[in-house]
Amino acid sequence: MNKTPDLDQARRVLAAQPFSALLGTRLTAFGDGEAVLELDIREELLQQHGTVHGGVLGYAADNALTFAAGTVAGAHLITAGFTIDYLRPAKGDVLRAHAQVVRAGRTRVVVRCDLTTVTGDGDATLCAVAQGSIAVQQAA
Repeated sequence: MNKTPDLDQARRVLAAQPFSALLGTRLTAFGDGEAVLELDIREELLQQHGTVHGGVLGYAADNALTFAAGTVAGAHLITAGFTIDYLRPAKGDVLRAHAQVVRAGRTRVVVRCDLTTVTGDGDATLCAVAQGSIAVQQAA
């Protein structure tokens, strides 16, 4: 497997993603088979009913799944596929995507992600869950 990045390197990778920069996504934890991404919920990320758009939740899950896989399999990864189940409307101040590796193989890493919204008071509500398969690429 390729070299596993540290938190600072992983943050540089996230900052190099134009879409992640546009959303203001932060990598708040990275290591030991886990990664946590957070972004502030703002009006531009909502759908017509005033809750976080499902595409934003999908983006957060996808990125968190891949970053968690990166803690065990290195930086040369690509999402092979993922599913997401929306459990309740996402309302709050911060969206948090916490991903954990379920199994790391030589060519694939299976990862689970819980998506929660957090209010200013610190109350967290689970709004979606995702699971994905991350493909390990050969280093160039």
